[in-house]
Amino acid sequence: MSGRFWLSTTNRRLRACCAAALTAQSFDVRTANDPEEGLRLFREWLPDLVVTDLMMPGISGVEVCRAIRSTSSTPVLVLSVRDHERSKVEALDAGADDYVTKPFSIQELLARVRAHLRRAPERTASALEAGDLWWM
Repeated sequence: MSGRFWLSTTNRRLRACCAAALTAQSFDVRTANDPEEGLRLFREWLPDLVVTDLMMPGISGVEVCRAIRSTSSTPVLVLSVRDHERSKVEALDAGADDYVTKPFSIQELLARVRAHLRRAPERTASALEAGDLWWM
């Protein structure tokens, strides 16, 4: 199984650990230091799945979910230290497909990623790929 991922979290250690685990599973991973950079990357690169932190400076993870959902059905997996129901419901209602509470195991994250990719639509055969660019 392969896939293209946008991973956005302000926690450098978490970002590096998740990116390394996804890359080790043959996933193509791009990271963003902040949500604005990540949304630009999302529009330009068209990932198969987004993993984003809920609490980030500037645009929140909830706003990231809304922005993605307004133009795409790409699965969004939210990471957060917030474990109360209200935060989970808000993120899911904003367009997140999954919500993982920190701390979590890398194996659980990878299993959730695989589950989302199994349900995600395949890229169309009419898509033309050249390096990092996609045309539909």
